[in-house]
Amino acid sequence: MYELCPETDDDTPEIEALMDLCFAPGRTALSSYRLRDGVPKVAPLCLCLRDETDAVVAAIRYWPVRVGERPVLLLGPVAVHPTAQGEGLGAFLMRESLARAGEMGWARVMLVGDAPYYGRFGFARLDGVVMPPPTNPDRVLGLELVSGAWVGVRGDVLREDSPDVRAALAEIEASVDLRQACIEVEAPNQH
Repeated sequence: MYELCPETDDDTPEIEALMDLCFAPGRTALSSYRLRDGVPKVAPLCLCLRDETDAVVAAIRYWPVRVGERPVLLLGPVAVHPTAQGEGLGAFLMRESLARAGEMGWARVMLVGDAPYYGRFGFARLDGVVMPPPTNPDRVLGLELVSGAWVGVRGDVLREDSPDVRAALAEIEASVDLRQACIEVEAPNQH
């Protein structure tokens, strides 16, 4: 059994340590971090899995961005502790958080990652969507949560730091008691 919880401020140091363990040094220098820096995350979609010892073994995060004046969810990072990799935890967090994003009304999601891995969740290369350099365009992937949501969406990926979006994110976060939103889940099926 695992406990699936939205990330709270109390979880952040442990999740940051997990990210440091899973990713190369200097991860925060990547272009995707420049889009996140100083922007509130989409709290109900930032999830973590805790094991029976109450340790965070996997986490996923989302941030708002804009492409061509359209709202987009930027997925990432997603991390699984090395001792739990291959158990389906990352895939579970992907599916669960994407389902929740659709329920919240988000239409499109993007990430920077490996097409063979993320393709199994429906992500495909986004032509005409440009991440800040240096980002390999082949790694800029998108998923439609609403049919046709990426049609005609082109341009630079920009930070979403407008006061209206900040206010909406704060309202969403305030409307959900993140500490009470945890649920127990079975170990994901690896197949």
